[in-house]
Amino acid sequence: MKNRFFLFFRVIFISISCMALFSFFYGGPATKYRFQFPYKRAGLTERAAAAHLLNRFTFGATPGQVDEVVNMGLEKWFEQQLDGGLRDDSVELKLSGYSALKLSDSAILSDFPKPFQILRMAIADGVINKDSVNKSDPKEYRQQLIGYMQKKGLKPEQELFRQFINQKILRAAYSNNQLHEVLTDFWFNHFNVSITKNDCSQFIPNYERDVIRPNVAGKFSNLLLSTAKSPAMLLYLDNFSSAGENNDPGMPGNDQFRRLLAERQKQLKDTSSKQAELLKKLETARKTQGLNENYAREVMELHTLGVDGGYTQHDVTEAARILTGWTIFPMSTEGYGSAIRKLIDRVGEDKLVQRGFVHDGDFLFAMNRHDNKEKTVLGVNFPANGGYNEGVQLLQMLAHNPSTAKFICRKLAVRFVSDNPQQSLINKMVKTFTSKDGDIKEVLITMTTSPEFWSKDAVREKTKSPFELAISAVRALNAEIQQPYQVFNWIDKMGQKIYFYQAPTGFPDKGQYWINTGSLLNRMNFGLAIASQRIPGTKFDLLALNNHHEPESASAALTTYGKLMLPERDLDETIKRLTPLLNDPGLVKKVDEAASKTPVTKPVNVVNDDNSMMGDEMKDNKQKQQQDKILAKNANTIANNNSMLSQVVGILIGSPEFQRR
Repeated sequence: MKNRFFLFFRVIFISISCMALFSFFYGGPATKYRFQFPYKRAGLTERAAAAHLLNRFTFGATPGQVDEVVNMGLEKWFEQQLDGGLRDDSVELKLSGYSALKLSDSAILSDFPKPFQILRMAIADGVINKDSVNKSDPKEYRQQLIGYMQKKGLKPEQELFRQFINQKILRAAYSNNQLHEVLTDFWFNHFNVSITKNDCSQFIPNYERDVIRPNVAGKFSNLLLSTAKSPAMLLYLDNFSSAGENNDPGMPGNDQFRRLLAERQKQLKDTSSKQAELLKKLETARKTQGLNENYAREVMELHTLGVDGGYTQHDVTEAARILTGWTIFPMSTEGYGSAIRKLIDRVGEDKLVQRGFVHDGDFLFAMNRHDNKEKTVLGVNFPANGGYNEGVQLLQMLAHNPSTAKFICRKLAVRFVSDNPQQSLINKMVKTFTSKDGDIKEVLITMTTSPEFWSKDAVREKTKSPFELAISAVRALNAEIQQPYQVFNWIDKMGQKIYFYQAPTGFPDKGQYWINTGSLLNRMNFGLAIASQRIPGTKFDLLALNNHHEPESASAALTTYGKLMLPERDLDETIKRLTPLLNDPGLVKKVDEAASKTPVTKPVNVVNDDNSMMGDEMKDNKQKQQQDKILAKNANTIANNNSMLSQVVGILIGSPEFQRR
């Protein structure tokens, strides 16, 4: 009996010891969560690991948030963030006045028409004389158009973009579901569309709201299909106009084909040899707009397989043929969808559906514009007459291709781990991507439970983009943003005009793209501007961050606020480098002048909203920026909370250490 007792005790002791050892290495109780973070194996404390999670999966830690994550448990916090179901009442309250964010695409087109559409409407209604447009008195002409818009209840397109940009800044700064906001930013950038392309600009707010945001942590294949069918993407990469050869004379919409066929058949006596010649001519006539390969190329190169993903030009052409007829359900009888709209009204949608047409929200598969012949992509045969389903099959095939798993997992690792992630980590993520049907949530769990994520080569390795820098500063200061567009102006000045990047690649996600002499100066200038509360509508209390205790000196303030704003960092070297800047009374002026002489080189052109009658807000913002610039040249403007304290905090925000995440 005694031996049994000691044997039982020994088993229990060994079990507890093993659990404790496992907990030591993996950072938590062995049975508490379905996954464990191995941060202790990398030599990180629990607080340092919490700070690393916040740096990677939020837009920056808020005061005291490291403690909150530690108290909750790192794994539990991450699970909540993966689910993305936390209440965001405060954010919704801030967005409640932005009516455009709730509108459908058709309502946006109706309420926020483009300038040329407003002009055309005003001419049609006799408000503007078409022969004297903007010739005699530009100011009077402008006032006439503004009055016409007010009478008709129309709003400037720039107001739509302002609300859209504002909501991104507010969500990033204040949402409790930070990981989903970061993922929304990541996937929008991956499936980039740009306001600079006027055709798609009005559809972009709902592209993010209805296509990107709901799918950020789900199956990659669902995200891919949703983007392919969205009006914004269809217009941005021109697939909405891509048409193939569909020679079915009974297909609704092929009226011209049927007329030509009947006419020629009357003229032909020999229907054997001459019929082939006839059909060839009719097929040529059928190509009203022709094949467009833009989307087919980018969906392979940028969205799925990657540039080295094993496809050829032949595959691009064949994929483009498969995707012919993928277009936008017409929302009016004018513009690009007018012919289809008239066809729907004449034939009836039910009959068109019976003939292979597909209507899903704002998406339309127009069977009469689809190439219904046989195709082959990546060695896979697509039989003739596949219709809409062969496009779905193509996208599913691309989503599940091994090259796609490698390409997507590498991009995720670059975003969340380092600019040059270890291949061993990517291999693990690829295995999960493949075995879990492209489940993004599961891939992220694999990434964060791998030692490579916590290694010293990954911690603090990533460089913040201008958007990340601005939002992380707002969050670190616990600031209240009342005019988000003013923050956007500074993000633009630092080199990242969000939603305006022209290329389908999206913004690069490596530090070397963001950091140069000009950008560093503008970043320091931003730090000094926000710390001294010279960004209109951004307010905070620096003393409140330190429990209303004012540091005795600038050096003491640098140490105290460095720990508050850069939690769990080794700041010895940073403090050593920043100390000489503390007592320079002309620092603000010097940085501002240097930044103005060394502008950030922008790789793309952006639209100039000032060229239209919709540019009032942009002009007002530019005037405010000019006023701010004049104020910035006077160091005495640093007077909010305390000029010394403001300069210390500004230097911290502009420092190289704060640029790291």
